[in-house]
Amino acid sequence: MKKDHQAEVLSVLPDVFPENWAHSYGQDNYGIWQGVFIDNIEVRFRWIPPGEFMMGSPEDEPERYDDEGPLHRVAFKKGFWLGETACTQALWQSVTGKNPSEFKDQGIEYPVESVSWDDANNFIDRLNSLVPGLDVRLPSEAEWEYACRAGTDTPFWFGHELTPDKANYNGGRPYNDGPKGEYREKTVPVKFFEQNPWGLYQMHGNVWEWCRDRWHDNYDGAPDDGRAWEDGDSDAIVCRGGSWISYGGLLRSASRSFRHLGLGDDFGGLRLARGPQVRSGLGTGRRPGKGARDERKGQRGRS
Repeated sequence: MKKDHQAEVLSVLPDVFPENWAHSYGQDNYGIWQGVFIDNIEVRFRWIPPGEFMMGSPEDEPERYDDEGPLHRVAFKKGFWLGETACTQALWQSVTGKNPSEFKDQGIEYPVESVSWDDANNFIDRLNSLVPGLDVRLPSEAEWEYACRAGTDTPFWFGHELTPDKANYNGGRPYNDGPKGEYREKTVPVKFFEQNPWGLYQMHGNVWEWCRDRWHDNYDGAPDDGRAWEDGDSDAIVCRGGSWISYGGLLRSASRSFRHLGLGDDFGGLRLARGPQVRSGLGTGRRPGKGARDERKGQRGRS
């Protein structure tokens, strides 16, 4: 990121900082952050400044899917906060008393996975009850992509090329005919790779991250202000970012997938958001509808 852009980002600050719930806060080269401790586990949130971006992928981007279009402008009048990392096993276990992760033997600083959308929302409700005023939620799909790009317009925030030293994915299936590399065949700790220009770890790869939006086959009719697109009666929910099992093209900033809200798998987790939106619309506790399936095998459930 250019230095002048960095200065611009740092000048667009929230109305209140730090907030009353914050146990820790600060500012660094990536911007401002504030955190909360749950049983000595610090959860940090990074400030995502207001602005606008082109959501989706251009038609000439290698390995794109039609559901990533049409390319359209989304403008955020207000900033929001996003978890510095994916939710860890440590945090999930502290809040719920359980660890459902397939890779729980690896360590509690690995991302929690094998959690459904319903599980994620129940976890969020419990976390919010522990910290009055925290009001965390899942991000909208637009918020997720805006934060992932962090002012960039390339397939990945770090450019046009992907290698296993930048993200955790199936290095045997590289992006855009790039060189093959390591396939770790499991998750890695949430801070394993470099932060993006807004201070977020691993927006590309490791685990797919749940969003709030229902799945739509394209962006025709999508909100242009960053709100979650919650219309419709589908039980399929958007997830973003790609995972440890994904081939390279699925880690692109614009790449999309879905899972059914009652299903969890070992390549799906979540990242917490908070900010001007109030979580509403889709309720918790719903079960997948008729025809729900394991999306590891489905065309749209890209892993």
